[in-house]
Amino acid sequence: MRRSADGGPATTPEGRGSAPSPWPDHLYDAYVFDMDGTIYLGDQLLPGARRLVLELRERGIPVRFLSNNPTRDPSQYAEKLRALGIATPISEIANTVVTMTRWLRTHHPGATVFPIAEQPLIDSFREAGIPMSDDPAAIDVVVASYDRSFDYRKLQIAFDALWFHRRAILVATNPDPFCPFPGGRGEPDCAAVVAAIEACTGAKCQMVVGKPNPVMLEEAIGDLRLDPRRCLVVGDRLSTDIRMAARAHMASAMPLTGESTREDVAALDPSDRPTYVLDRVDRLLPAALWRECGWAETD
Repeated sequence: MRRSADGGPATTPEGRGSAPSPWPDHLYDAYVFDMDGTIYLGDQLLPGARRLVLELRERGIPVRFLSNNPTRDPSQYAEKLRALGIATPISEIANTVVTMTRWLRTHHPGATVFPIAEQPLIDSFREAGIPMSDDPAAIDVVVASYDRSFDYRKLQIAFDALWFHRRAILVATNPDPFCPFPGGRGEPDCAAVVAAIEACTGAKCQMVVGKPNPVMLEEAIGDLRLDPRRCLVVGDRLSTDIRMAARAHMASAMPLTGESTREDVAALDPSDRPTYVLDRVDRLLPAALWRECGWAETD
């Protein structure tokens, strides 16, 4: 049961269509966190993130982590969180490496894939027994992903499989146009690879398994057997994290520590806005519990 700040039953999560609230007045049954821009930025832990996660766990509330970044596997994310003082089991982390591998095994068993991807996704396919090939005549599924070694050779293979042989479909790990870096910089992400393939082949991407697709939430909280309406999605991107929560009819919170701003929120249709907009992520703990914990903003 979801708890209020005083430990009693809480009310149903706020409905969409109104202005975002600045501070929750109750706890949720589980919290699903984006990582980069929400828990940390680059290699820097964001203010209040560690103490919030530890406090939720101390109260017996499940915490899960999600990422659209397919350049790391869950074990690498677990190691990064551990180094930042948030030790986390691999089972509590899901990203598009996990989601794409499971989606292919479920929906295209036995299909031969051509991964335009970095090593973690390729390794995951190999470990799952998914056949891979760079022979366009043998490819059933072209998997586009964040790939910093994307080149003309890979584009040609995808072109031949999709346009010339007309036997493959195009799918993608995530819809992100770029990956943000500290200091306002970034790198082209999966959407740029998909756009290049679509531009030359005329094919359309048939599936994107990453956020905002709610399939990511199934990977994150499916084992908890909780009512999704009693869980909270926390992330800094309106186009992925917050939209995913809306599609799953879940409450959401957007800390102003990543990509999106208050102005971005105000420009949205009210039904698409997050439930909460926070200046720092530990504002997710109700005010009464802040006082109980003796927290200060300078911590």
